[in-house]
Amino acid sequence: MATRITHADCKGSRRAFLALPIALTLAGCGFKLRQPPHFNFKTIRLAMPANSALMLQLTRELNATHQVQVIADPAKAEVTLVSTGEKREQSILSLSPAGEVLEYELRLRFAFRVTGPGGRELVPQTEILRRMNQSYSETAALSKGYEAQMLYQSMQDNIAQQVMRRLSMIRLEQANAAPAPIASAPARPS
Repeated sequence: MATRITHADCKGSRRAFLALPIALTLAGCGFKLRQPPHFNFKTIRLAMPANSALMLQLTRELNATHQVQVIADPAKAEVTLVSTGEKREQSILSLSPAGEVLEYELRLRFAFRVTGPGGRELVPQTEILRRMNQSYSETAALSKGYEAQMLYQSMQDNIAQQVMRRLSMIRLEQANAAPAPIASAPARPS
């Protein structure tokens, strides 16, 4: 009784054999899928304008981690993220010979700082700036307006991810430790 090997049987084995070097290469170089951030605090207060789209997004993302609770009471918050500015900007990059706008540069700025217990600074004043260029056509002004909104949303998503990564780097143990005394140098004989 002979076993018959079909072309379909070889095809699956061949794929597995070809995928093996790729998998080994990725594993060997330290590649791993992005993991959700781990936070060293349980409560955070977002001191941002109530109508801020970025505040709503950060609240959703922080709550989705199931590690951190966003609260309003400053006395109960271990960490406070203070927004010192959030601004959307648009400037003209290029004009046609007739003076019509051909391209805009869209910018989204977010400035913040993070404080801990007793107002101790955990993350100094930081500004994140994202830029994107957008082509423009007067004949498609409405669709270009929608496109600009999508580009701003993409920049906001990126800023939120950067803020989440910076929050995950906060170490409260270090922040709560008393500063080490500065040792004075021994006096030199004159």
